Amino acid sequence: MKILSLSDIHNDVENLIKFLEVIKENFEFDVVIAVGDFIDVNLPKGFKEEDIGRLIIESLKILEKPILAVPGNFDKKLIPLFEEYGISLHGKGRIIGDIGFYGFGGAKTPFGTPLEPSEEEISNGLEKGYQEILNSKFKVQITHVPPYLTRLDLISSGLHVGSQSVRKFIEEKQPNLAICAHIHEARGIDQIGKTKIINSGRFSEGYFGLSEIKENGEVNVKLVNVIELF
Repeated sequence: MKILSLSDIHNDVENLIKFLEVIKENFEFDVVIAVGDFIDVNLPKGFKEEDIGRLIIESLKILEKPILAVPGNFDKKLIPLFEEYGISLHGKGRIIGDIGFYGFGGAKTPFGTPLEPSEEEISNGLEKGYQEILNSKFKVQITHVPPYLTRLDLISSGLHVGSQSVRKFIEEKQPNLAICAHIHEARGIDQIGKTKIINSGRFSEGYFGLSEIKENGEVNVKLVNVIELF
């Protein structure tokens, strides 16, 4: 299965639509994973959070593939919308083919954003989702926040700001793949044990992830910038 992951759209519906059209024309994938922060602290005048969220989900539909999503730290009001569309992985699991997807959203920040779960809440939410996909052949973990002490949670000051619970869950469960976001400057690829991990980067800057889980369990992961195709 080939998995497209994108994140940190931050209200940028204009570039979203433009980029998605290019991706649809140039890449093959089976599932779309939206890794949070659809919206931002400042909304366009006249729009509510749910308006932007709905525009983004409807835009993602042009890819004509199953969509799964976790909320980012700005997306608390979008959780009911994710439920309405049947795409939520926030404390939930979903099996597509041989692959079980499970996840949890939000992230701690210094800024008091709307969805900042504790480490305990993240751990409990991941466990709840994991239990729903136990029988799947392969497993993919989706979190907005990256795992602690990796290349993917390193901010420009040199500090690691990821989640210890996310890291511990990867260490213990060893999913085939883990997808995260949140720290824009830490986009890239890393590994914990046998688990490949990708931070998809900020989609409004053109970055997204392409991952493939082969029948033998081999995982290939790469980071792409769609702007290079223009």
